[in-house]
Amino acid sequence: MASTAGRPTRVAKLPPRERILDAAEELFQSEGIRRVGVQAIAEKAETTKMAIYRHFGTKDALVAEWLRIVAADYQAVFDRVEAAYPGRPGEQILGMARFIAEGLPAISHRGCPFINSLAELPDRSHPARQVIEEHKALQTRRLVGMCAGAGLPDPEQAAAEITFVLEGAQVSTQNGSIDQTGDRLMRIVQGIVDRHRSPQEASPAATG
Repeated sequence: MASTAGRPTRVAKLPPRERILDAAEELFQSEGIRRVGVQAIAEKAETTKMAIYRHFGTKDALVAEWLRIVAADYQAVFDRVEAAYPGRPGEQILGMARFIAEGLPAISHRGCPFINSLAELPDRSHPARQVIEEHKALQTRRLVGMCAGAGLPDPEQAAAEITFVLEGAQVSTQNGSIDQTGDRLMRIVQGIVDRHRSPQEASPAATG
């Protein structure tokens, strides 16, 4: 839902449902889920509370739909790196890490939408939390697949280490505890991949 156009001009051209989602995204990201009421979303979207309930039924359903869109955007990154590095899963892993590293400056201001949302949604039966958990499970499966394709002997362990680093880098960037997080992230992920490879596969000529 991101765009280079100015928000008023861009939003004015959107259909009502997309206008609501755009407003919800901006408010949830900047102020948090719990603090934002349906009335505030309606005002931001230049619509009515009745219209929001007509399109989404409940605020919880709106939150879930917003996160479903965010999750789809993240899953699309897997598709892009797989297309960019066909048959080179090692480079695909680094491509995923690069995507996170390049997005860290934005994280420093607003935080990861999944991490922020989980902190506000302790009830695991909440529909939005279920969206996050399903997304993260799929993300892990795809990363394990890349690690297996790269010939790493313990792909689940390698994927776990990479996940810890990717998510930890986002939290560290948000709280400002570590500098140069992007560069450090890339070096650590490269080190994980190299360490899990056999000595032959870890040679400079190998690309996964």
